[in-house]
Parts: sequence; C-alpha cells; structure tokens
Amino acid sequence: MEEVFLGSEAVARKELTGHELRTHHRRLLPDVYAPKRAVLTLHQRATAAWLWSGREGVVAGLTASALHGAKWVDGDVVVLNWPNHRAPAGVRTCNDTLLPGEITMLEGLPVTTAVRTAFDLARHGGESRAVARLDALARATHFKTEDVLEVADSHPHVRWLRRVPRLLDLVDAGAESPRESSLRMMLIAASYPRPTTQIPVPGPDGYPKYFLDMGWEEIKVAVEYDGEHHREDPDAYRKDIIRMEYLAGVGWIVIRVVKGQTQAHILSRVERAVRARGGFY
Repeated sequence: MEEVFLGSEAVARKELTGHELRTHHRRLLPDVYAPKRAVLTLHQRATAAWLWSGREGVVAGLTASALHGAKWVDGDVVVLNWPNHRAPAGVRTCNDTLLPGEITMLEGLPVTTAVRTAFDLARHGGESRAVARLDALARATHFKTEDVLEVADSHPHVRWLRRVPRLLDLVDAGAESPRESSLRMMLIAASYPRPTTQIPVPGPDGYPKYFLDMGWEEIKVAVEYDGEHHREDPDAYRKDIIRMEYLAGVGWIVIRVVKGQTQAHILSRVERAVRARGGFY
C-alpha cells in the first residue's frame, strides 16, 4: 500500500491484515492510513480528507487553489466542502452551496473550479491576504474576473459578497510573491496610482533585458521586494549589481524593499523618489 487509503476497505479486500495495518501504517484521519514513513504531498493529504468524508466532500479554498497550481499557499490544513462540524485535526470543513459547473476533477479528486475558488478566496480572510492569494491563483490559472462575478451573481446571499468585486479589481497576476502583493496593496492604500507589474526594461537591442516588480513607467520609479536569495547566493548577488547599474544608467530609480522595513520607511522613500521626478503627470 503506497497511497493513502481507507483501512477498513484494505482489510475487507484482504490486501492487509489488521496487524499489518497497525504495524506498517500510520493513521492520518479516522480510518484513513498511509505508509508509516511516507512524506505526503498536498494531493495525498487532500485525498485523505476526501476519503475521510466518504468520498463525498469537495476540495475547496486554499487547498483547491494549490491544486490548481497556485504557489505560496500558506497553511497545512486541507479545506473540504462537506457538512461536518467535527472535522479532525488537519481538516477544515465548510458547507457552501456548489452549483453545477463549479466542481472539476483534478487527478481523481473533486475540486472547486478555479473561478469558484477565486470567488471563495475573495470572501475570506483579511483583504490584503485575500488579494495575495488571488494574485497567486490568477498567476497559475489566468481566471477571468467576469467569470468570477458571474459566480457571485449566482450566490446572492453568501457572506462577504459585497467585497468580492472590489478585491477582484485589485488582482494582478504579475505578482511573483505574497510580499510583492502586499507591497502593491500598500502603495495603492497610500493613494499612489496603481503600479504596473513586471515592467519590461529593454536592452540595447530593443528586447526586454530586465523586468521590474512594479512601478510607474511614465516617471521611471520602480519598487521591488528583495528576498533572501539576493544576499545568500553570491552569483545572484553579482548579477544583481550589474542589473541595478544598468537600470540606473537608463534612468530608473529603484526602491528596494527588504523584510523588516516599516511601512512608514518604505513610503517615505517612495515619496522622495516620486518628488525627485516631479510627481505624476
């Protein structure tokens, strides 16, 4: 037995004895088992939750987003749309109405469609975090806002419905990390024009040489989030020096943001750069 499975079914089919089940496998959820030393993938953990539901639940929310290919998904809890308020540790259940066309099959599992998943993500959690999660899903699936709004029209009485259109309007598939999403939201909240993401900077041959995280091309001010790899990888660090020299040489002011800097500090640096360029036209 290599995958997650229902112990009662395996014993009934005589694939395992009760002793073998207890000795060589570990219990993940009630009646759901996996090999003792197996390192489970997200898909396997989602399968375990689905089996626990008697194969009746539908994978939803953040778990569905990850199965659709979204990166940077936080949390180890599997979200399952199934009416059970006594979910075991590692599973969170909800009881939302799913209409025909809002469920798809991914690698043998029933999962909310990308569009329905976007609708659910837009309704839950803090707004900045919700936008970051939507950014990741949009980057993976390129869902269309109008399709999500159609889903919203089909569910007129759900909670937090009113914020869905506003958050969808803030989604940008160009974000490459939750930090970039939060940084973009910070700039918008500070009343700056909405920054463009993944701005191409041409090289001498006219083709894109570099891409900037976000910024305003008309005044050549960019804001970028620098992850740890910029300092930990010597080769990346050397390339980064060359990149920054080139960007400065073609007239860009780049505000580089690192973990730990305060919002006030970041915004004051952005404000100085924008003033240096004479503001927005």
